[in-house]
Amino acid sequence: MITRLFLSAVAAAAVAFALPAVASAATGPVVQPLAVSAAEQQAVLDYWTPERMNALTQPSSDNPPTGGPDGAPWITGNAVSKTVGRLFFTDHGEDSSCTATVVAGANRSTVVTAGHCVNNTDLLGENNQWNAHSMFVPGYHDGQAPYGKFVGRFGVADSTWLANDQIDAQKFDAFDQAFVVLNRGAYGVSVQDKVGAAQKIGFDRPGGADVYQFGYPRASADSAREGLPEYTGARLAFCTGPAREWPGTPDFPDSPNQWGTACVMGGGSSGGPRLRDFDAKTGLGTVVGDNTQAGFFDAAGKPCERDAGCTRYLVGPQFSTAVTKPLFEAAQHAWLG
Repeated sequence: MITRLFLSAVAAAAVAFALPAVASAATGPVVQPLAVSAAEQQAVLDYWTPERMNALTQPSSDNPPTGGPDGAPWITGNAVSKTVGRLFFTDHGEDSSCTATVVAGANRSTVVTAGHCVNNTDLLGENNQWNAHSMFVPGYHDGQAPYGKFVGRFGVADSTWLANDQIDAQKFDAFDQAFVVLNRGAYGVSVQDKVGAAQKIGFDRPGGADVYQFGYPRASADSAREGLPEYTGARLAFCTGPAREWPGTPDFPDSPNQWGTACVMGGGSSGGPRLRDFDAKTGLGTVVGDNTQAGFFDAAGKPCERDAGCTRYLVGPQFSTAVTKPLFEAAQHAWLG
């Protein structure tokens, strides 16, 4: 069964809704209106009060600071600290958050994330709905929005993902990727202009490379790091190392091209970027995939079950010309103005 990497907090007043898609096909991009009119945009901004956003930050602990390549806070104030942010939304009546990244697009208003951060099923794997109240906060930290708040205008996902049943990983996991086209922020400024940077996006890059993965996790797989600020949703965390392909287990085989490195980032890191050719000084690289789920490997590098004492990897689909590029093209040209 697929394990998604976001956590939810019940919001009694939240009501998820589904709108008719702009277009659909047997396979390929579906562009979904989220909040287009000024009134719709303001309603989303009004919905995300500081109190509601803070409710999605987990309590801190008394654990002493610790970290390593498999998880640590990102403290360098460069481009990655601006282009990566928290994506807030309501999923089937529950408020939640993922991670998203500004990528260089024609409309200067495109972020990439995971499919389940834009469209998801209920807990039974049924009733796919587009998530409501989509809002991106680049550079989010400690409840602050240093570059403003940007309301989602369109969601873009593959039509195959819209049939996801949360069970058939072999069929659906390759499609767990999506884009959000953002409305302009304050004074009509696009997100890319506001943060002054954007990450490149790459298709069909070899998966076996050294990578950096970023996210806003609200949990850690390592109890010694649970409750540290970078694992409560308050701050940006990262993992780095050689990526490994996760094929799934014999009982639950996965889609091809699920890659990632050893990482303890948990719920909330979904949708975060997997970057290769990353320059830690400038904070720029190429997004070649997104975080979606956990995979486990034993000391010999063989896949193993979650509770078998194996090393946890944070994996997700490698971006491709077959799946990702049509989504990106639809997103970056969805709204030019």
